Amino acid sequence: MIILFKKVLFTITLNSALFLILIIGIQNSANRSKVKFLIGETVSLPTSFIIGMSFISGSFSGNLLAINFISKKKNKLKGN
Repeated sequence: MIILFKKVLFTITLNSALFLILIIGIQNSANRSKVKFLIGETVSLPTSFIIGMSFISGSFSGNLLAINFISKKKNKLKGN
């Protein structure tokens, strides 16, 4: 259980640090674009912010999925 907590804490810390670096790095970004959804579109955001947030959200969800699969695998091995 402690190892699971450490992995989740590491994931949150790493992605928060990446987010802070992203915010600091895009201070002078002039290129802006909108993200188009099925219903509408977002406000004009810097392109680097859109790409960076896509990377960070993918990293976060991928790490949480990996942690979930590892914990299920351990539970299955304990049951046998």
